[in-house]
Amino acid sequence: MVISLGPHHSFPLADVPRYLTPDTIRTTLTQAVLDQPIFQSRWRWNLNRSLVVLRFRGGKKVPPPLQRMQSDDMLAAVFPGAAACQENVTGPIEVPDHPLPRQTVHDALTEALDGEGLAELWRRVGEGEVRFHFVDSTEPSLLAHEILTARPYAFLDDGEAVDRRTNAVPLRRGMPATPPQQYGRVTQEAVERVRAEIEPAPTTPDELHDLLAMLVLASCPEEWRELLEALQQRGRVASTEVADGSTRWHTAEATTTVRALLADADIDGCTAEEAATQVLRGHLEVASPLTEGDLVRRTGLRPGRVASGLAALESEGFAIQGRYTERAVDTAADEPDDPTTVEWSSRRLLARMHSYSRAQRRRRVEPVTAQQFMRFALGFQHVTGSTRLTGAAGVAQVIGQLQGYETAAGAWEQHVLARRVRDYQPGWLDRLCHQGEVTWLRLRPPPVDDPDRRVAGASKATPVSLVLRADLPWLLAAHRGDAVPPMPERGAVAELIEVLGERGACFASELAGETGRLPTDIEAALWEGMARGLIVSDGFESVRAVASGRKQSRSQRPRLSRLRTAERHPTETAGRWSLVPPPADVERDELAEALADQLLARWGVVFYDLVAHEHPAIRWRDLQWALRRMEDRGLVSGGRFVRGFSGEQFALPQAAEALKAMRRDSATEAERTVCLSGADPLNLTGVILPGDRVPARAPESFELPT
Repeated sequence: MVISLGPHHSFPLADVPRYLTPDTIRTTLTQAVLDQPIFQSRWRWNLNRSLVVLRFRGGKKVPPPLQRMQSDDMLAAVFPGAAACQENVTGPIEVPDHPLPRQTVHDALTEALDGEGLAELWRRVGEGEVRFHFVDSTEPSLLAHEILTARPYAFLDDGEAVDRRTNAVPLRRGMPATPPQQYGRVTQEAVERVRAEIEPAPTTPDELHDLLAMLVLASCPEEWRELLEALQQRGRVASTEVADGSTRWHTAEATTTVRALLADADIDGCTAEEAATQVLRGHLEVASPLTEGDLVRRTGLRPGRVASGLAALESEGFAIQGRYTERAVDTAADEPDDPTTVEWSSRRLLARMHSYSRAQRRRRVEPVTAQQFMRFALGFQHVTGSTRLTGAAGVAQVIGQLQGYETAAGAWEQHVLARRVRDYQPGWLDRLCHQGEVTWLRLRPPPVDDPDRRVAGASKATPVSLVLRADLPWLLAAHRGDAVPPMPERGAVAELIEVLGERGACFASELAGETGRLPTDIEAALWEGMARGLIVSDGFESVRAVASGRKQSRSQRPRLSRLRTAERHPTETAGRWSLVPPPADVERDELAEALADQLLARWGVVFYDLVAHEHPAIRWRDLQWALRRMEDRGLVSGGRFVRGFSGEQFALPQAAEALKAMRRDSATEAERTVCLSGADPLNLTGVILPGDRVPARAPESFELPT
C-alpha cells in the first residue's frame, strides 16, 4: 500500500490492517478493479476470445484502435455502471449477471491478482499466525522501489508515464549512509532542551493556581507544598483520590470536571470523555513526549481512559505519536512491536523540537567558498570532462536539469547542450521534440503596454527555454505567475491564434491556406507570436534556422535553388505550431515545492542570491517555506553551505557530501580551466563569483577553474 499523508492527518499505522477483513476482501477488490487498466485489458481479451469483437475481418486485421472502440461500446451496453463517469457513481457498482462481466471480474481477481491468496493471508492475520511490523519513515522502503520504479510495466494506471500516481512518491537520487529512519528525526539534545523550557516552576500561589487550572488534575511535588497550602487555606484548591488510590489536586473551579471524570458520568453537561481529554491535553503541554504509562502515573487515570483520550486528541491533530527519545528508539530496535515505547507529544512542542534539531544539524555544516561552489557546480551540471553525458538520454537529462532557465535561442545547442553532452548531435534533440518529450518556448512574456503594438520578431538572441513537455503547465505557472502574454486583437498574429485555437497544431502552409496570407506574413507572425510567449513549435529545426542566419524563406528563392536546397535548408517555420497551453492551476505551496525541487536539481544548493538571479514569479519567502518543509521530511539538508551569502541555504544530500569532499580537496586544486559562453547558465560572475558581470551573450566567454 502507498498512503500519502498530509499535515492534517494523524492516525496510527497499526490501524491500516483493520481496513480489510477476510469477508470483505473480494467485494473491496471487485470495486477497486472496475476502473483500473487491469479490468479494461481483461475485458478486451474476453471479447476477442468470445468472438464478440473480431481481431480479423475479411482476411485483414482489425486495427487495435477500432477494437478498443468496439470494446468500449460493448462495455457501455452490457456493463453501464463500469463505463459511467465515476464522479457521478454513488455507492458500490453492481456487477450484472452476464457472462462477459462475470468472467472478466473473475480473471482480474484470479489471474492479474491473487484474491484468494490475499483472503487466506488475512485469515492467518486474524488468527494470529501472521503479524505486521510498522515503520514510519519519510520515504518508501527499499522493498517498494520495484513497484514504484516499474513505471509502465506495473500497469498500475492507464495514464501517461509522466502522469502516473507513483511519480508523486519521491525517491532519493542517492543513498547516503544515514538510514532512512533517521531522516528528519529529532535529536535527544532538542528533546531535553524543550523539556527544560516547558518544565513548570511556579514561584507564587497564583502561578501554581494557573498551572493546576491547565493540568486539571495533578500530583503535588514537595517543592510546591508551601504554595499549595496557601491556596488550600483560601479555598482555591481541593484534593481527591483517583483510581490507583493516590491523591491528586485540582482547582475549585474544576470540581465538576473532576467529579465527571472519576464518576465516569455526565455531570452538569461535562462528560468523562471531555474531562479526560482536557486532563491529557494539559499534561502534554507541559511535559512532552510521554508514553501512556507516564500519563497514567501522572494523572492517576485508568489505562483505558488514557488510551481513549489520546485517540481523541490524535483525531483532533493535537497529539502525535512516535518514538522521539533515544530510550524509546533503542528499545524499539530490540522489540519493534513493544507498545510501551510509543511516545506522545503535543504538535506545538514537537514542531519546536524539530526546529531545534534542524538548527543543530545546520551548525554541523562547514561552508565552502564561492570558488569551491563553482567548481562543484561545473561537475554537477556535467560541464567537466568526466561528468559529461552521452546520447539522447544525456540530452534529456540536461534539459530536465536546466528547464525553466531562459537563454539565447542560438546558444542552446552550440554553447549549452554541446558543452554538457559528449559528441552532441542535433538529431538527438529533434528526436526528443518529435516524440513529444521536449518542447521550447519563451516562458516569460515580454513587457508590452499595448497588446496591439508590434513586438520584434525572433532572433538568435531571443530568450527561450527548453522544457520537458510534461512539466510545462506548472513551469508556466511558476515563471509567469499572474503575468499575461500580450494578446493582440487584430493583425496576422491574432488570426493565427484564432486558427490554432480552432484547429490545434498546424504547419505553416496550413496556416497560410486558412488565413489567406502570404508565407512571408505567416513566418513573421509565427515568430512574433513566439516572441510574445503565445505560440510554440514541436520541432527545433526552425530555431536552428534562425540561429544560423537562414532568414530567406522558400518562396523568395529562385525555383531551381529552392528545389536543390529544400532538404538541406529548411525554413524558419519548420514543424507544427500550436498555442502555449494555459498555466496549471496548482496550489501555491505545491507549486513552490515543485520549483524548489527543480532549482535543487539544477544547482544542488539553493539560496537567495542564486534564485534571485533567475527571477521566478514565486517569491523567495514561499520557496523558503517549501524548502523548510522538505528539510523536515528529510528530502534536503539545511545549513551554511556557501560562505559569504546571507539567508538560509538548502542542499540535496548528495550535493552536501560533494561539497564536503570539495572542501577536503581544496589544497590540491587543479590549475586547469574551462571556457564557457556568456549565455551558459553557469555564468554567475557578479552573482556568485566576484567581478564584473559578463553579458549573457553567446559571443562573450569567461573562464572558470576546474
